[in-house]
Amino acid sequence: MEKFNQELLTYLEGFLTENRKDGFLRVLKNRTKHFTIAMEDVYQLHNTSAVMRSCEVFGIQELNVIEQKFGKRIDTEIAMGAQKWVDVNRFNTVQSCIDEMKAKGYQIIATTPHNDSCMLHEFDISKPSALFFGTERNGLSEEVIQQADGFLKIPMVGYTESLNISVSAAIIIQDITNRLRQSNIDWQLSEEEVLEKRLDWTRKSIKDIEFIERKFHELKENVSE
Repeated sequence: MEKFNQELLTYLEGFLTENRKDGFLRVLKNRTKHFTIAMEDVYQLHNTSAVMRSCEVFGIQELNVIEQKFGKRIDTEIAMGAQKWVDVNRFNTVQSCIDEMKAKGYQIIATTPHNDSCMLHEFDISKPSALFFGTERNGLSEEVIQQADGFLKIPMVGYTESLNISVSAAIIIQDITNRLRQSNIDWQLSEEEVLEKRLDWTRKSIKDIEFIERKFHELKENVSE
């Protein structure tokens, strides 16, 4: 399958400019699944889209959105194209998201200004982590708090004890990904994952992709005959 995908990618890249192909490789070198972000029932649509944009800008490849109460589409205007480059996994319940994150080997980290939370600059970046962000109104649910492996907060010295969720996410994502890239941790995507995303992004960049892929399959069939 990997050989087939490589052949398909080589064929499809013939429809891209060199700048486009080089851009994919450059961006994917800085992509990671070592960390992933999970958002719990965010009511204000623009906050979800803004967090997606932060994931894209700072190299987080996957965003997990829990839509237990508010099933909403991504605000493409705020995301500004980030939805093409970030993988969004949707969950109907909090528990299904937690279970999936644990199955993938992530520790569950609840971002909250309360509890005995670890300060951002002291957070151990060595372990693969799923960072959960709560609602604008009530923060994280007890379901996440009770099952969290750790807690994380941003140091604040003013009267206000919390930040907007999109601002909090941007600060945390920027800090941990910057430290990650300066570390010796094996944080980059695997060769197989890079190939998968190159193929995905190439498909999204080509008009009439279905027609072009059919031509590729026809060529393959003619060669095998």
